[in-house]
Amino acid sequence: MSRSLRVIFAGTPDFAAASLAALLHSRHSVVAVYTQPDRPAGRGRKLTASPVKSLALAHDLPVRQPETLKSAEVQAELAAFEADIMVVVAYGLILPQAVLDIPRLGCLNVHASLLPRWRGAAPIQRAIEAGDSESGVTIMQMDAGLDTGAMLLTRRTPITTTTTGGELHDTLATLGGEALVEVLDALAGEGLTAIPQPQAGVTYAAKLSKAEAELDFTLPADELAARVRAFNPWPVAWCACGDERLRLLMAEAASARESERPVPPGTLLAPEADALRIACGPQGGEVLRVTRAQLPGGKPLAARDLLNARDARLQAGHRLGSATEESP
Repeated sequence: MSRSLRVIFAGTPDFAAASLAALLHSRHSVVAVYTQPDRPAGRGRKLTASPVKSLALAHDLPVRQPETLKSAEVQAELAAFEADIMVVVAYGLILPQAVLDIPRLGCLNVHASLLPRWRGAAPIQRAIEAGDSESGVTIMQMDAGLDTGAMLLTRRTPITTTTTGGELHDTLATLGGEALVEVLDALAGEGLTAIPQPQAGVTYAAKLSKAEAELDFTLPADELAARVRAFNPWPVAWCACGDERLRLLMAEAASARESERPVPPGTLLAPEADALRIACGPQGGEVLRVTRAQLPGGKPLAARDLLNARDARLQAGHRLGSATEESP
């Protein structure tokens, strides 16, 4: 049986906590946890520990929260843990080369995409937004580049026409923890061969912003539907609904009825029993079928329940988006 490795874990959000949890149930020993400093959160803006810190403290693990890893003092303290390997998952700090060189086996990263596609900050959402049919996790040996290290293991999962950003996040978080332990087990035994990333197929997943969550109904229906699913649960796709916002949580592209003529993009069409229908596309001839949404001040609801409320803002003929007047 292969031996246990001494591991330093570095991560911050829920996605990273899933990998830490998997490590804690493995035979490997977590000797220290590095995570971002506590940040203000909630209405009271109270300093709040990261999910990784909370899990680490619950298991009595040493926790370090440096603002940077560039100082000699921080690097010396990290080296003093005498770890065999450092695992980095959505940590949020850049690891300088001096840190990458400290552990005997270097540093590993759990990345939520099938590299080299979707290097960068938001690979989960960008994969859905782009209409990819699959995603996955890659365990890579870290180098000084942005997600450019050689690959040790990949695991795949399909993206369906109903997969949301939140659902894919949770699937990949679990998959990442399982793959991480598999890689550590192999490195503690006979080892693994790292494969350089191919030069072809490189794409970058830009960080999400709230600004891009506002929908432009002149875009094609399939692009809008993908964006709605990708941005659920954050930053949540929305459009103007009168002077307020209608948040769209689940949608799909649909065909216009033969009796329907093109109308301005953003116009509400005659609904179905369980769906809002919004004209979209450059000429307003396509249809975005919305099955779950949230009115201002309300709860997320199935479209059937929204329609049953008979809200005047959701009547056929009204315009969503920048225009709120009824279409002619």
